Amino acid sequence: MQTEGKLRLADVFVSIKDPRQASKTRHDLVEVLVVAVNGVLAGADTFVEIEAWANEKLAWFRRFLKLEHGIPSHDTFGRLFGLIDPGEFESAFRRWVSGVLPALGPEEVVAIDGKTSRRSGKVDATALHLVSAFAAGAGLVLGQTATAQKSNEKTAIPALLHTLALEGCIVTIDAMGTQANIAQAIRSKKADYVLAVKDNHPTLAEAMRDFFMQFQAAPAARTPHSFHQQLEKDHGRIEHRRCYAFDQLECLHNPAQWPDLSAFVVIDSERTVRGKTTREQRYYLTSLPPDAQRLAHAIRSHWAVENRLHWCMDVAFGDDQMRARTGHAAHNLAILKHITLNLIRLDPIPRKGGIKVRRLIAATSDEYREHLFGLGR
Repeated sequence: MQTEGKLRLADVFVSIKDPRQASKTRHDLVEVLVVAVNGVLAGADTFVEIEAWANEKLAWFRRFLKLEHGIPSHDTFGRLFGLIDPGEFESAFRRWVSGVLPALGPEEVVAIDGKTSRRSGKVDATALHLVSAFAAGAGLVLGQTATAQKSNEKTAIPALLHTLALEGCIVTIDAMGTQANIAQAIRSKKADYVLAVKDNHPTLAEAMRDFFMQFQAAPAARTPHSFHQQLEKDHGRIEHRRCYAFDQLECLHNPAQWPDLSAFVVIDSERTVRGKTTREQRYYLTSLPPDAQRLAHAIRSHWAVENRLHWCMDVAFGDDQMRARTGHAAHNLAILKHITLNLIRLDPIPRKGGIKVRRLIAATSDEYREHLFGLGR
C-alpha cells in the first residue's frame, strides 16, 4: 500500500525488526501493520476495534495482502505493538514522511510541543508523554519521540531535533524548551528559533517585562522597534494582538548565552469575551531579525500544534481514553494515529468534514481508503 504514489508504507515497515520468535510467528509483521493502519484510518481506536473492523473487511484486504491466517486477534495486535521497538517505528515514520513530503517550504513553521496520553500509564507507571514536531503550514506530523521515565521535554526535544531536516524552517517551542542547548541544536540544523520565555527563566523574564514597561511609559518613537497588530473577531470573541520586536539585546540578562540571538518579542494581547476584557503579555527570544509581522505569524502558527494536532488526537482519535499499557503499545499506537492523520491531511482532493468525518467515510468506502493509500494506480 502506498501514499500518493511516492513511498509505500509497506516499504518503510520492512525496516522494522520483528521482535517475535520466527518459529512462533503466524502473522507477517508488515501485513499486521498495514491492517492496523487501515483500522485506525477507519475509526478504530483500540486493538479490539481494529480486529472487529478488519474481520469485516477481510475479503477487501486479501485483494492486496496474503493474510494466510486471517486477521490477527486483538491480543496478538496488543502483544506485537507492545514488543515493537518504538525507536524503529519512529524512524520508519520519519522515512515515510520524508518520502511524501521531501522538503518543507521556505519559512515553514515547525512547532515542537508535548502531549500526555492521560490513561496510558499503569498505576505505578508514568503515562506516555510524546513530544511531536508539527509542520504548521502543511498540517503534518514530522516526527515524535517519547520522554524517558523520570525525564522531561528538555531531554526529548534535542533528540527529536537531531532526527529532522529543518534547514530554512522556523522552529517554535514553548517555555519548557527555552534552553541554550536547544537553541544551539536548532541553529546547527540551519533553522531559526522562536522560544517562549516564562518564569522558568525568572531573571530574563523580569528584564523583558521591565524593558517593555519603560517602553510603554515613554513615547514609542524614542525606542527603535518593529510593530504589527492583528484584530480577530469570532463567535463573540474579540482579540487584539500587538506584536513588538526589539533588538536592544544589551537590556536582557546574559544575552550571549543564546546562540545567534537577534531580537526579542513582546505579544501584548487583549481579549474581550461576553463583555469581559482580559490582557496578557507574552515574551519570546529569536534568532530572526526584528520583523514584527514575520514574528507574529510564526508565534501565531505555533498554536496550530494545539488546534490541529493535540485537539485532533483527543477528539478525533480518543487519545486521552487510550488504555494500551503493555510494553511499548501506547507509544506505537500513537505513532499509528499520526500516520493516519497525515494520510488524511495529504489527500489533495478537498472534502467536507473534519477528521472524524473522514474516518467515518474510510470505515465504509473501499474506494476512499484505496484513494488515500494510492491503490490501484
